[in-house]
Amino acid sequence: MNASVTVQASPAAWTPADRNIFGLLVFVATEIMFFAGLISTFVVLRAGSAAWPPMGQPRLPIGLTAANTIVLLLSAVTMYLALDAARGGQQRSLVRRLTLTAGLGATFLVVQGSEWVRLIEHGLSATASPYGSTFFTIVGMHGLHVAGAMGALGLVLTRAISGRYPAGHHGGVELCWIYWAFVVALWPILYVLVYLT
Repeated sequence: MNASVTVQASPAAWTPADRNIFGLLVFVATEIMFFAGLISTFVVLRAGSAAWPPMGQPRLPIGLTAANTIVLLLSAVTMYLALDAARGGQQRSLVRRLTLTAGLGATFLVVQGSEWVRLIEHGLSATASPYGSTFFTIVGMHGLHVAGAMGALGLVLTRAISGRYPAGHHGGVELCWIYWAFVVALWPILYVLVYLT
C-alpha cells in the first residue's frame, strides 16, 4: 500500500518591516473610513441645504487653496524622491529631500492656518451654521493629520541626519512615505468637495 505524504509549505515568516507596513496600512484604512464618514455628513448636509454656502457666510479662498494644493502635491513628489534616495543609500540626498518635504508641508499648514484666521475674521464660525461646522471639521481634521505626518517626518529627518538609514535599512522612511502619501492623496478630494462644490 502506497502512502502519499502531503507536504504543506509553511507561510513565509513576516519580517518586522512587513508587520510595520501592514499595521500602518490597517491604520490608514481606518482613517479612510473616518474621512468617508465626514464626507458623507458633508454631502447629506449640503444636499439638504437650500443655499450652500448660506447667505452672509464668507466664500472660501479657492485660488489660494488651489496653489496650496499644488504645494502639498509637490511634497508627495519630494517625499517619494527621499524614499528613492534612502533605498539607494544616498544619505545626503535623503536629508535634502526630507528637508524639502518638511518645508512644503509646513508651507501648506501655514497657508491653511492663515486662511482660517481670515475666514474667522470675516464671520465664518464653526457654530454659526452647518456650513461652518463641516468646513472646520473636515479641513481641521485633515490639517491635524498633516501635522501628525509632519511629526513623523521630523523624526525620520532627525534619524536621517544622524545616518540611521544606510542602504537596505529604509523602513522608517518607507512608513513615513506611506502615511504622507495618504494625507496628500486625501487633500485634492477634500478640496474639490469642500471648496469647489
